Amino acid sequence: MLRIVPSFGRIGDENAFAVLARAGALAAQGRDIVNLGIGQPDFPTPPHIVEAGLKALRDGHHGYTPAVGIPPLREAVARDIHHRHGVEVSPDSVMIVPGGKVTMFMAILMFGEPGAEILYPDPGFPIYRSMIEFTGATPVPVPIREANGFAFSAEETLSLITERTRLLIVNSPANPTGGVTPKAEIGALVKGLAAHPDLAILSDEIYGTMTYDGQAHLSLLAYPEIRDRLIYLDGASKTYAMTGWRLGWSVWPKPLYDAARKLAVNSFSCVNAAAQWAGIAALDGPQDCVAAMLAEFDRRRRLVVDGLNRLPNVSCTTPTGAFYAFPNVSRTGWKAKPLATALLDEAGVAVIGGPDFGVFGEGYLRLSYANSAENIARALERMERFLTERSPG
Repeated sequence: MLRIVPSFGRIGDENAFAVLARAGALAAQGRDIVNLGIGQPDFPTPPHIVEAGLKALRDGHHGYTPAVGIPPLREAVARDIHHRHGVEVSPDSVMIVPGGKVTMFMAILMFGEPGAEILYPDPGFPIYRSMIEFTGATPVPVPIREANGFAFSAEETLSLITERTRLLIVNSPANPTGGVTPKAEIGALVKGLAAHPDLAILSDEIYGTMTYDGQAHLSLLAYPEIRDRLIYLDGASKTYAMTGWRLGWSVWPKPLYDAARKLAVNSFSCVNAAAQWAGIAALDGPQDCVAAMLAEFDRRRRLVVDGLNRLPNVSCTTPTGAFYAFPNVSRTGWKAKPLATALLDEAGVAVIGGPDFGVFGEGYLRLSYANSAENIARALERMERFLTERSPG
């Protein structure tokens, strides 16, 4: 019998992909499924970005690239950060990676070990906890509460830090809640972190371009007092509808950069060349495609929130970032995961149960409005019919 090391028994999963597979299987059987489960823009990658990738291939960019990414893309990332956040970063601190998860993987591997504690948002992206447990570290959830607008509380976060805490993970705009933490709360967190100078911070800002209702995204890069221990995570997947290109980037403090480079060399070697040249076109090219997608997401956001709030015993706080709604279904009488399963199997609507994002996700569902307005309307009609006609159990 083959025996793998015990740490692999601690690896979790991302149920959005399991739901995607189940929805696909039902569709293959002839079922009409509306998928609001997966966090993937339904827009194609903008044509000028696709053309840049094709041109790179035609021009012969077929070989290995530097482990940290090609210099022109690292320079483009630095320019974009300066343009969006007013912050100067050196291209030499930028690393190009095959998707945002890789930065999480690296950061958590660097600081996670038995006896260590890592703080992460709950409900939050499930890979945070999965990777923390894989390393043997103790995952410490930072509650993300609806009563607080799904923003983290600086006071509560700081109260959870102990002498064993090695890494704090922050995510705003947030998955799965769509919450955006306001400037005052971020400032209070940074101020409080002065008392914990040996604590590293991973700031997941993959949805940083996606805010609504006048909310402005504030990057943790804007705080020089924590720059020497801040790991910044971003990428092209959401902003430029490039999920399948697998292109992300990160900014590392100088003491950690070479360790990250070595992890790259030992794992994925480098990011494929064509995707990197496409990334340059995305960052340096016209941004009207981003504005158009955001305007459409905003329209769908209003549609989905209005519709959810009309469902029996459902309420939904209006998200101010990303492209997710996180409705409260606790008054329906259903537990969240059985409700999500029944909606898919019986109503043909794919959503994700809140507990897949953490223990504080019970009583909620996650819906992605990165789908057409027509499909969102169809899904809401089916959900209303289901909740009206079907009793729990």
